[in-house]
Amino acid sequence: FNEHALELSIMELFQQEGYTYTSGEEIHKEVSDVLLRDDMRLYLHNRYRAESITPLEIERILATLTANVGFSLYEQNRHTYRLMTEGFSLKREDAALPDLFIEPIDFSKEGIKNNLFRIVNQLEIQGAERRIPDGIVYVNGLPVVVLEFKSAVKEETTIMDAYTQLTVRYCRDIPDLFKYNAFVVISDGVNNKYGSLFSPYDFFY
Repeated sequence: FNEHALELSIMELFQQEGYTYTSGEEIHKEVSDVLLRDDMRLYLHNRYRAESITPLEIERILATLTANVGFSLYEQNRHTYRLMTEGFSLKREDAALPDLFIEPIDFSKEGIKNNLFRIVNQLEIQGAERRIPDGIVYVNGLPVVVLEFKSAVKEETTIMDAYTQLTVRYCRDIPDLFKYNAFVVISDGVNNKYGSLFSPYDFFY
């Protein structure tokens, strides 16, 4: 039961929960970009259709969500996560219209169906180095959860190695991925833990 088999079995579990599965090889975007921008564009177009949201306004929302505000990764994550969970006001292209309140994720019980849930594996991301996370959960194109797997049959590797992979190598080489991160998951198919990217391993549950 190697890492590839584990990865595919996890992808299947996500599909059973209603997620759309996409292999990273099938995604067309700039290799340095961590967002699935087309998913966010589609969500915003559908969600704010009644308010006649414009293509320019959608691009300005994307610019707000991707802006580098110059903080540490922790502060950047906190800032961006607040935008994602609390929403923000958008000045309209037509100045005569009132500001539009944007919710990048629809958390309302009746609005859950408005969101686009996608699980992606083996997506190449270019930062300081090229890295390929085992799994990324996207909601409306935002990478909210990153998963890393190690094989339980390899005695020399443990989920602690997965923790190190995420919190050291990935943070160093592809930090933009974690601006949007809610939590990370480490698993060998038998032992599974999750926690904040910024928490010591002892605090993973």
